[in-house]
Amino acid sequence: MAEQQPSKTNSNSEEIDLGQLFQMIGNVFNKFFRFIGNIFKGIFSTLVVFLLFIQQHFLKFVIAGILGLALGVYLDIKKEPVYTSSMVVEPNFNSAQQLYNNINFYNELAEAKDSVALAEALDITVKEARALKKFKVDSYVDENQKVKLFDAFVRSLDSTTKATMDMEKYLKNFNAMDARFHTISVIASNNTIAKKLQPFIINSISRNEYFQLQQSINDQNLNLQDSLYKKQLMEVDSLQSLYKRIMVKEAEKPMQGTNISLGDNGNNQNKEMALINKVEELKNSLVLLNQEKANKSGIINVISAFPRRGVEDNVLWKSAKFVVPLGFIGLLFLLLSALSLNNYLKNYKKE
Repeated sequence: MAEQQPSKTNSNSEEIDLGQLFQMIGNVFNKFFRFIGNIFKGIFSTLVVFLLFIQQHFLKFVIAGILGLALGVYLDIKKEPVYTSSMVVEPNFNSAQQLYNNINFYNELAEAKDSVALAEALDITVKEARALKKFKVDSYVDENQKVKLFDAFVRSLDSTTKATMDMEKYLKNFNAMDARFHTISVIASNNTIAKKLQPFIINSISRNEYFQLQQSINDQNLNLQDSLYKKQLMEVDSLQSLYKRIMVKEAEKPMQGTNISLGDNGNNQNKEMALINKVEELKNSLVLLNQEKANKSGIINVISAFPRRGVEDNVLWKSAKFVVPLGFIGLLFLLLSALSLNNYLKNYKKE
């Protein structure tokens, strides 16, 4: 009996400890749920106060919105229309950097409203230069083009470097100037000026002596490669004719005995198939070479030219009839909020 008494005491103490533990856990959960509930109550109270504030001053907000809309419509009518024209180009011989430099230079002059310098730079009249508001150039590339660029980049690497290069790393360090196509945009109050600027924008890069030298060397290399492919085709054609004559002569020889040898015949057939495959390979190479000639026919290839007339920029959220009413309502909201806060502070002092 004396030995059983301590075990009962330990059991009771363990039950008390577990009870206290569960009670503590329950208190923690209760506090947590009360905290979450208080947050929702605070949000709801704030929302109610905001709605009451709007209800109290609703007519004032409506009047401010109407006045802002009227003023915005008036400003839109009086505002000089702005037109956007875009052109897609393909720079060759690493001329993308020069293209970006030129467009950014024109844009700086347009934003500074230096019409005289801009007119000299673009060889236009000062009146036409005043109509130019902004120049932009951006890369025109999608995911498929990025994959093709990555594939071409990997092919140019040695086997050791290829092992350390993956597409994620390439895309992370992707430079907009590495893209094949680029979009040039001209924003102006004259809807026909962009078309007039197109030849000068292209020629400003095409006249560069370095790029002209690169194009000349590239043309020479392509022509040399073309002549080599054609010469190889002629040689393969001659070999095919030679094998055909040999096979015909062997077929005309009288049969001696009953022995039939398939070794030489099979070897000739293999050689003929190899020549046929070589012809197909050379023809495919010529096709790719012609494509390369077409792609590198100019220092700057115009994929999509400027339209004859630009498109008017009528984006709603940029118009005065959208911005001005929001501005009026926002200013009125801040003013009324400041007055309400001031009244609250005065009443709080009195209390």
